[in-house]
Amino acid sequence: MAEQHPVLGLLQKAQFMTSAPRLSACPPGIGHEVAFVGRSNAGKSSAINALTRQRQLARASKTPGRTQLLNFFGLDEERRLVDLPGYGYAAVPEAMKIAWQKELQNYLLKRDSLRGLMLLMDIRHPLLNYDVEMLKWAQAGNLPVHILLTKCDKLNRGPAMITVQNVAKQLKEKGLHATISLFSALRGIGMEDAADKLGEWLHYPPTEADAIPEATPVAEDSAPSA
Repeated sequence: MAEQHPVLGLLQKAQFMTSAPRLSACPPGIGHEVAFVGRSNAGKSSAINALTRQRQLARASKTPGRTQLLNFFGLDEERRLVDLPGYGYAAVPEAMKIAWQKELQNYLLKRDSLRGLMLLMDIRHPLLNYDVEMLKWAQAGNLPVHILLTKCDKLNRGPAMITVQNVAKQLKEKGLHATISLFSALRGIGMEDAADKLGEWLHYPPTEADAIPEATPVAEDSAPSA
């Protein structure tokens, strides 16, 4: 039996921490966190639940686009996942869209512990306007992005790989940078590729360089003699 990917093992420990309406209400920005973002119908909740092997950890709103909170999930004392609100849903009032876009941009540009952004796109509808805007914000903040082309089970392998190539070409033409992989929550496709990227950003498994140095003990005979 093959050994489980260590990052997938860590993700299974995910537990809901808190929800925040804005950056100032977020937990302390220490350690490492990775945010998941995408259009309201891109399969973001399904991806998080598949990666953590928890069916209801991230809950899709019954009214897409209405959930305006950043949801934090703890993995251990130093690592977190963040589920950002879906965007681009037509039924949301324009004023709400503008207000939330400002909060989202605030989080992406100013969150100290944010190490990377998982940008989810339906493989059948990649790089729509809001997706491109998200990539521009991330690039402005020097934030690395990995694109998960979700629902790849809807296409055969050949067309799916052509889509990967086309997305990469369009990114280059737009002067944008991101890595890309296929993903299907339904079939479990792309789990290890996503885990590799999450491990890179979450610094897991930790290396000696990630360890906090211990204080040097004072020798017993170092005290001055009377």
